[in-house]
Amino acid sequence: MIKFFLMVNKQGQTRLSKYYEHVEMNKRTLLETEVIKSCLSRSSEQCSFIEFKDFKLIYRQYAALFIVVGVNDTENEMAIYEFIHNFVEVLDEYFSRVIMFNLDKVHIILDEMVLNGCIVETNRARILAPLLILDKMSES
Repeated sequence: MIKFFLMVNKQGQTRLSKYYEHVEMNKRTLLETEVIKSCLSRSSEQCSFIEFKDFKLIYRQYAALFIVVGVNDTENEMAIYEFIHNFVEVLDEYFSRVIMFNLDKVHIILDEMVLNGCIVETNRARILAPLLILDKMSES
Protein backbone atom coordinates (compact mmCIF):
# COMPACT_ATOMS: atom_id res chain seq x y z
CA MET A 1 0.00 0.00 0.00
CA ILE A 2 1.17 3.51 -0.79
CA LYS A 3 1.72 5.66 2.31
CA PHE A 4 2.62 8.93 0.57
CA PHE A 5 3.48 10.45 -2.79
CA LEU A 6 5.89 13.38 -3.21
CA MET A 7 7.04 15.52 -6.13
CA VAL A 8 10.24 17.37 -5.25
CA ASN A 9 12.58 19.61 -7.24
CA LYS A 10 16.39 19.31 -7.22
CA GLN A 11 16.62 22.04 -4.58
CA GLY A 12 14.63 19.84 -2.20
CA GLN A 13 11.43 21.87 -2.30
CA THR A 14 8.25 19.83 -2.14
CA ARG A 15 6.00 20.70 -5.07
CA LEU A 16 3.24 18.20 -4.35
CA SER A 17 2.53 15.89 -1.44
CA LYS A 18 -0.29 13.45 -0.93
CA TYR A 19 -0.62 11.27 2.16
CA TYR A 20 -2.76 8.14 2.30
CA GLU A 21 -2.26 7.63 6.05
CA HIS A 22 -2.71 10.28 8.72
CA VAL A 23 0.53 12.04 9.61
CA GLU A 24 0.54 15.16 11.76
CA MET A 25 1.68 18.33 9.99
CA ASN A 26 4.84 18.83 12.06
CA LYS A 27 5.81 15.18 11.48
CA ARG A 28 5.12 15.54 7.74
CA THR A 29 7.66 18.33 7.47
CA LEU A 30 10.28 16.29 9.31
CA LEU A 31 9.47 13.16 7.28
CA GLU A 32 9.65 15.04 3.96
CA THR A 33 12.99 16.60 4.94
CA GLU A 34 14.50 13.20 5.79
CA VAL A 35 13.05 11.49 2.71
CA ILE A 36 14.20 14.24 0.35
CA LYS A 37 17.67 14.25 1.88
CA SER A 38 17.90 10.46 1.48
CA CYS A 39 16.88 10.53 -2.19
CA LEU A 40 18.76 13.62 -3.35
CA SER A 41 22.03 12.49 -1.75
CA ARG A 42 22.15 9.30 -3.84
CA SER A 43 24.07 9.07 -7.11
CA SER A 44 22.45 8.07 -10.38
CA GLU A 45 24.29 4.72 -10.26
CA GLN A 46 22.60 3.71 -7.01
CA CYS A 47 19.36 1.75 -6.77
CA SER A 48 16.10 3.73 -6.66
CA PHE A 49 14.74 1.65 -3.77
CA ILE A 50 15.59 2.63 -0.20
CA GLU A 51 14.73 0.86 3.06
CA PHE A 52 13.64 3.76 5.25
CA LYS A 53 12.41 3.35 8.84
CA ASP A 54 9.37 1.05 8.74
CA PHE A 55 8.67 1.45 5.00
CA LYS A 56 10.35 1.58 1.60
CA LEU A 57 11.03 4.56 -0.65
CA ILE A 58 10.83 4.20 -4.41
CA TYR A 59 11.89 7.21 -6.45
CA ARG A 60 12.62 8.28 -10.02
CA GLN A 61 14.23 11.41 -11.36
CA TYR A 62 12.85 13.20 -14.40
CA ALA A 63 14.99 16.21 -15.37
CA ALA A 64 14.88 18.47 -12.29
CA LEU A 65 11.95 16.66 -10.67
CA PHE A 66 12.06 13.73 -8.25
CA ILE A 67 8.98 11.63 -7.64
CA VAL A 68 9.16 9.73 -4.37
CA VAL A 69 6.64 7.14 -3.21
CA GLY A 70 6.65 5.68 0.29
CA VAL A 71 5.16 2.19 0.55
CA ASN A 72 4.79 -0.55 3.16
CA ASP A 73 7.11 -3.58 3.25
CA THR A 74 4.83 -5.89 1.28
CA GLU A 75 4.49 -3.66 -1.81
CA ASN A 76 6.24 -4.68 -5.03
CA GLU A 77 9.01 -2.14 -5.73
CA MET A 78 9.06 -2.68 -9.50
CA ALA A 79 5.29 -2.21 -9.73
CA ILE A 80 5.59 1.14 -7.95
CA TYR A 81 8.60 2.09 -10.09
CA GLU A 82 6.49 1.47 -13.21
CA PHE A 83 3.54 3.29 -11.63
CA ILE A 84 5.73 6.39 -11.25
CA HIS A 85 6.70 6.15 -14.92
CA ASN A 86 3.06 5.72 -15.94
CA PHE A 87 2.12 8.77 -13.85
CA VAL A 88 4.79 10.86 -15.62
CA GLU A 89 3.60 9.63 -19.03
CA VAL A 90 0.04 10.69 -18.16
CA LEU A 91 1.31 14.13 -17.10
CA ASP A 92 3.33 14.39 -20.29
CA GLU A 93 0.31 13.49 -22.39
CA TYR A 94 -1.95 16.04 -20.69
CA PHE A 95 0.41 18.98 -20.13
CA SER A 96 2.40 20.50 -22.93
CA ARG A 97 5.00 22.21 -20.75
CA VAL A 98 4.46 23.68 -17.30
CA ILE A 99 3.02 21.42 -14.62
CA MET A 100 3.66 23.56 -11.57
CA PHE A 101 0.96 26.12 -12.43
CA ASN A 102 -1.63 23.33 -12.72
CA LEU A 103 -1.17 21.42 -9.48
CA ASP A 104 -4.94 21.10 -9.05
CA LYS A 105 -5.05 19.04 -12.24
CA VAL A 106 -2.04 16.99 -11.13
CA HIS A 107 -3.99 16.16 -7.95
CA ILE A 108 -6.98 15.09 -10.09
CA ILE A 109 -4.73 12.79 -12.13
CA LEU A 110 -3.20 11.29 -8.99
CA ASP A 111 -6.66 10.82 -7.45
CA GLU A 112 -7.80 8.98 -10.57
CA MET A 113 -4.82 6.63 -10.31
CA VAL A 114 -4.65 6.01 -6.54
CA LEU A 115 -7.48 5.50 -4.07
CA ASN A 116 -6.75 5.08 -0.36
CA GLY A 117 -3.16 4.10 -1.10
CA CYS A 118 -4.02 1.46 -3.70
CA ILE A 119 -3.38 1.82 -7.43
CA VAL A 120 -6.80 1.58 -9.06
CA GLU A 121 -6.21 2.81 -12.61
CA THR A 122 -3.31 2.76 -15.07
CA ASN A 123 -5.10 3.26 -18.40
CA ARG A 124 -4.19 6.75 -19.66
CA ALA A 125 -7.44 7.36 -21.53
CA ARG A 126 -9.56 6.53 -18.47
CA ILE A 127 -7.32 8.61 -16.20
CA LEU A 128 -7.55 11.68 -18.43
CA ALA A 129 -11.28 11.37 -19.25
CA PRO A 130 -12.51 13.46 -16.26
CA LEU A 131 -9.97 16.22 -16.98
CA LEU A 132 -10.94 16.36 -20.65
CA ILE A 133 -14.60 16.68 -19.64
CA LEU A 134 -13.71 19.49 -17.22
CA ASP A 135 -11.74 21.22 -19.99
CA LYS A 136 -14.72 21.00 -22.37
CA MET A 137 -17.04 22.39 -19.72
CA SER A 138 -14.72 25.32 -18.99
CA GLU A 139 -14.47 26.15 -22.71
CA SER A 140 -18.25 26.48 -23.08
